[in-house]
Amino acid sequence: MANVRVVILVEDSPDYYSQLLPILYKEIVNQVQALIEVGLTEAQRALTLRVRPKILLAKTYEEGWALYEKYKNHMLCMFSDTRLPVGGELKAAAGIDLLSHLKTEQPDLRTLLLSTEDANKEKAKENDLLFIAKNSPIISKQLHNYCLEHLGFGDFIFRMPSGVEIDRAKNFLTLEAKLREVPKQSIAYHAERHDFSRWVMARSEISLAMRLRSINRFDFENVDDLREVLIRYINKLRRYRNKGVVCQYDKGTFDHEIRRFVKIGTGSLGGKARGLAFMSDLFRQNPELQKKHPTININIPKTLVISTAVFEAFVSKNNLRSLLSKRLDDVEISQHFLNSRFPEALVNTLMSYLKQVKHPLSIRSSSRMEDAHFQPYAGLYRTYMIPNNDPDLSTRLTQLVTAIKLVFASTYFEEPKAFSLSTSNQHSKESMAVIIQEVAGSQHGDYFYPAISGVAQSYNYYPFSQMKAEDGIVHMALGLGKTVVGGEKCIRFSPRHPKNIPDFSIIDDMLENAQRSFYALKVKNYPDQLHFRVHSNLEKREVNEAGDEFPVRTLCSTYVPQENRIRDTFEAKGPKILTHARILKYNMFNIPQVLIDLLEFGQKAFGCPVEIEFSVNLYPDSDRNADFHLLQIRAMHANEEHKTVQIHEWDFENAFCYSSKALGNGISKEMVDIVYIKPDAFQTDITREIAGEINKINRQLEAENRSYLLAGPGRWGGSDRWLGIPVKWRDISKVGAIVELRNEKLNADHSQGSHFFHNITSLGIHYLMIDELFAGKSGEKGEFFDWEWVDSLPAVSETEFIRHVKLEKPMTLKIDGRQSRCVIIKP
Repeated sequence: MANVRVVILVEDSPDYYSQLLPILYKEIVNQVQALIEVGLTEAQRALTLRVRPKILLAKTYEEGWALYEKYKNHMLCMFSDTRLPVGGELKAAAGIDLLSHLKTEQPDLRTLLLSTEDANKEKAKENDLLFIAKNSPIISKQLHNYCLEHLGFGDFIFRMPSGVEIDRAKNFLTLEAKLREVPKQSIAYHAERHDFSRWVMARSEISLAMRLRSINRFDFENVDDLREVLIRYINKLRRYRNKGVVCQYDKGTFDHEIRRFVKIGTGSLGGKARGLAFMSDLFRQNPELQKKHPTININIPKTLVISTAVFEAFVSKNNLRSLLSKRLDDVEISQHFLNSRFPEALVNTLMSYLKQVKHPLSIRSSSRMEDAHFQPYAGLYRTYMIPNNDPDLSTRLTQLVTAIKLVFASTYFEEPKAFSLSTSNQHSKESMAVIIQEVAGSQHGDYFYPAISGVAQSYNYYPFSQMKAEDGIVHMALGLGKTVVGGEKCIRFSPRHPKNIPDFSIIDDMLENAQRSFYALKVKNYPDQLHFRVHSNLEKREVNEAGDEFPVRTLCSTYVPQENRIRDTFEAKGPKILTHARILKYNMFNIPQVLIDLLEFGQKAFGCPVEIEFSVNLYPDSDRNADFHLLQIRAMHANEEHKTVQIHEWDFENAFCYSSKALGNGISKEMVDIVYIKPDAFQTDITREIAGEINKINRQLEAENRSYLLAGPGRWGGSDRWLGIPVKWRDISKVGAIVELRNEKLNADHSQGSHFFHNITSLGIHYLMIDELFAGKSGEKGEFFDWEWVDSLPAVSETEFIRHVKLEKPMTLKIDGRQSRCVIIKP
């Protein structure tokens, strides 16, 4: 019977068993209903209902004993009449004999003698049996009290050996807390009577109940040791019950220590939170991943999600949807949301949440379309971080509510609206959930940050050396993830080849390409009014200013100028270089293998290539080397159409552009416009001005519904203006293909780790990279962009930095996705 508990009633009178069975059934149903009301998920509630105790009826002594023999390992209790048929004849004391026999086999088995004769009450007492008169006018109440006190159906009542009640526990949370407080004598008393096992059993936690039952009180010389074992078992159960489940937030039962994923509201979790919930459940179902890495704690950060239903109610009550039809900039939209009234019930709920949670918090977007399978709105909405450590609870609450309102407001910002115009989605139907998540990291002085943050992709669009596209790619940096997703300097490598780092091939490359700054959240001496519009309250720090902090000392090497070499230690004298050598070269924390396993795990679950965002805390403790936090997972839009595209030799005869590192597959004959940055006019200090000029041309082409080819040096869409053009999606919303050039003026890495790049590829926009430094030297055909021909075309418009030309007929763009080659042919 799969660990289902059994209640046996032995009664031969139809009058009495028809009276007793409904009473017993009602008690069991009430107990199950109480458990369901505090259940975590529908699946757990259904399971609780299925494993409820079953009532079996026996009408003779022999039937009662046979049922006991069959279900002795599943017995909860036995109720028996005193007078029972034995061998076909009524025997006055058969019930007493039956229950006494049971207690010789299982002394702690709960039994109850029933009878209409008052004289049997004394006989029950003589045989150490509890007794209830069947003809009692309050038999329902007596049976109810019996179930509460002896079967564990009610609160756990802590008593002293004298029987005096000293405390109560309503659930596993309070039981664990009370176990830490009650006197040793009480714990010993209940352990000897197996009361802990019985109470746990009544809550359908059969495995733990059996484990507790096997504990012998006298195996412990010190009751405090027994206390710690009980606490550890209960704590482990609570963690298991909450792992991988999304339960409704309840301020009465919420336990921040255990519950990792809770939600407010009945609507959708949004795309980002939905992906996290999915992975959290997979972690629970597949514990072998954690077992494979015993010194690394792999988990989802503790998360509270405000569902889309709350957003809808907030927008409706404050009439904010009307903002969609008005021409307002992002600042004006934000102010409308900040001035709007927040639901009082939600404010009270968040206040109860903050009473338990004093960890730095990240308030993240999780829109309905975010992380969708084919058109994810990656990075288009806002994320804000707050220290959440002000001694004044009302101040912390105000900061949290402000951040939530601003995330709500970003739903109506210009950039996501522009992105929606490029898809089949109606932005007016977009809805926003909000993730309130503990910031993954540790405090170092005045700042809080993780040792490592990064983005890992299971498919590498730009494989190098002996690597394959399927080996994946990782972009990783010290500190918070803004460095990576913003396209700033970080280290990139394949997790299957962590020692092969293309940007660190020689000493000069390492000195040039190493990360020099990182982002951290200031948690001490920060301003009373947080800077929500400046870096989301993050501060940019120099690596060399944090040399006393453990992550920096762990991840840095030292450049020795006298030897022109880099030593993989922080202790040597000389400038410090962030090489991640202990992670990548010496594999001290096994991070590359964790990334391989997670990417394979995610790809198998999603059925397509995936991208994850992660952060890692490192520890000197050998028992727990690291905490690996999965912050986000989404499907990668690989844009691999099945159509075979062949690039022939004669295609090059009339081509003006060729790339051997191109993303996409197919043939395009739609574009007649080319917008490009004039090579001679380009300077790295005017990239913001260039982005503004591109925006103006894009608006004109958007009004005319014409897509175009965009070409220019460095990273497109990164936040570091010194590494490329810092355009936003709204600046290039009608782009059909992009050419990213590396040359002497700007020799930056590819931008594929950024949110911007993810959105470009997800929309199927062709992306070409041309390395002009090695033109004519790499591959069978040298990469090129024919500037002379493009410059010869008449300009539609021209500024100091930008030139816009239009062809008489469409150009032909051909991408062979199998070989990552692209050629653009003149009309």
